[in-house]
Amino acid sequence: MTRVFLQRPLVSAGVCVITAILVFSVLSAYHIRHELQKPVPDIGDIAPEIAIPDTSRIKTLSLKDLRGYYVLVDFWASWCRPCRMENPYLVELWRQYGRAKFKNGKGFRIFSVSLDNHELAWKKAIHDDKLEWPWHVSELKGWKCSAARDYGVNKIPSNFLIDPKGIIVAKGLRGWALAEELKKYIKSGK
Repeated sequence: MTRVFLQRPLVSAGVCVITAILVFSVLSAYHIRHELQKPVPDIGDIAPEIAIPDTSRIKTLSLKDLRGYYVLVDFWASWCRPCRMENPYLVELWRQYGRAKFKNGKGFRIFSVSLDNHELAWKKAIHDDKLEWPWHVSELKGWKCSAARDYGVNKIPSNFLIDPKGIIVAKGLRGWALAEELKKYIKSGK
């Protein structure tokens, strides 16, 4: 009889511990799921703000500073082969449209957001790929980059074309499809 009496408090304590673990697990899973299910910006939405250090690591560049321009927000990394293969198209677009006159904007800009972890590899890729525009940013946190999370980026290369008012007008454009989209906004020579 004594034996049964001593086992009951142990069983009750064990049930309490298991219940606490289950409640904690459910709440944690809910929080993680809620974090991962933030609304992903889509065409027609206002582009989330980005403010991240540039290549100097001293100055923070902000997407809002480019308001009034058509801006391509390009998510990439030095280690991403498809990104590096896409870079020659971006260089050509920059050279072709960087000084072009647009219907409702001051011009065209590329805002490159790197998902690199290593500063030297990032800077070397910018140099090697001749990415001439000055708007290069990275938190050097890889996939934990706040901008990638805010834009719902889960693969690279990924991009978003933003109009002068800060509205996303296109996304996921590659190669010459991006050039065709930009042509819609160019002032005609007439």
